[in-house]
Amino acid sequence: MTLQPPEYIPLIADGDLSRPLAYTPSRTVSAAEFLAEAAALAERFPAGGHILNLCQDRYHFLVGLAASILTGKISLLPSSHTPEMLRQMQNFAPDLFCLYDLPPAECNLPRLAYPDDLAGHPPASEIPQVPSPQVVAHVFTSGSTGKPVPHRKTWGKLVLNARGEARQLGTWQQAHALIGTVPPQHMYGFESTVLLALHGNCSIWSGRPFYPADIAAALAQVPRPRLLVTTPFHLQSLLDAGIAIPAVDMLLSATAPLTPELARRAESALGAPLFEIYGCTETGQIATRRPAHAGRWQLFPGIRLEQEGDQHYASGGHIEVRTALSDILQLEPDGTFQLLGRQADLINIAGKRTSLGYLNAQLQAISGVQAGVFFMPDEPDHSHITRLCAFVVAPTLSAKAVLDGLRERVDPIFLPRPLVFVDALPHNATGKLTRSSLQQLLDEHNRSHRT
Repeated sequence: MTLQPPEYIPLIADGDLSRPLAYTPSRTVSAAEFLAEAAALAERFPAGGHILNLCQDRYHFLVGLAASILTGKISLLPSSHTPEMLRQMQNFAPDLFCLYDLPPAECNLPRLAYPDDLAGHPPASEIPQVPSPQVVAHVFTSGSTGKPVPHRKTWGKLVLNARGEARQLGTWQQAHALIGTVPPQHMYGFESTVLLALHGNCSIWSGRPFYPADIAAALAQVPRPRLLVTTPFHLQSLLDAGIAIPAVDMLLSATAPLTPELARRAESALGAPLFEIYGCTETGQIATRRPAHAGRWQLFPGIRLEQEGDQHYASGGHIEVRTALSDILQLEPDGTFQLLGRQADLINIAGKRTSLGYLNAQLQAISGVQAGVFFMPDEPDHSHITRLCAFVVAPTLSAKAVLDGLRERVDPIFLPRPLVFVDALPHNATGKLTRSSLQQLLDEHNRSHRT
């Protein structure tokens, strides 16, 4: 059965306007106060149909999103905010303006600073209704040529997405206070923090803690039950820190499959069930599992998977269009599936997704680079983290010069560790670079640095 949203859907699901929607260091924000602040911000928006919401504070981002929805503006959610990506966004939408709470570096777009006087408006007495077909966001994947590819997201489908996740996790039945270590601008953070606040019966913590001590401090600021939305990288760091961690009632992870060992360690140390999200930018999240106990994934309501040859397709539910998946799956008779592996080109690190083809194009565009290629090994290192590396032929450049050039073009999280200088790339007789030859190069580099 295909799930279809109604013609209009409220901006927030809960009719109780007095419920807490967000927690900040200085106050608890009710749903009614949030709606009033969103309406006040909407009145200050400049002309233009597209908005780049750069707010670092999660609550500010949420208010900016709501204001853009109320004014019919489309939020652009690119995979990074590098100067090159901002130029690409302006090429995509010349009427773009950006909303920010911290001055963005090297941003020449028309800008609006998040006002510091929004609080204190009379609370809203009713919840605005939003047309289901309204396009509220474009999310972007990294094209192999370096040009980002947009994917539209409509309000009705995003609501189905959030409500599906809420049912999978159980927040629909019991409200949770949510702390996220992932940015709200990227698909995982957008769905599992921002949308869960609007239609998943959750209240959000306004900050975005990164270091273990900051995560612990944020947990202590919100009431139980608490949901920590995080990544394998942040989770590993939190467990290794050896600090006291306030009670957590549920853990959610995405961006890379968790090893059963790390999942079991997290559940044992924190005394909370850990769930994992599967999805991609194009489809959004489509399945969950509890990796400490099961390897199979449970699909969201209404989602269908089909196999044609070696290719799998996802459709139904909140998915906007039938989409080819870039992963190798095994479909089970009971409707679950197993993830057997990821296609070589797509990578996802700490909630941010890109392609090796895009990264290669950016590396090769640096003046002085004669040849270069990024490589993601199959096996994680001793810390359970798989690290992106790159091989480069650039005899006139230093490592600093290459990395400085990359910082201009890619998100810092995709900077290679290590960056390996070579005399030539190991092309085979047909001109291809095989994974085995690149892995051999990396193994040789690692051996030489251990001796």
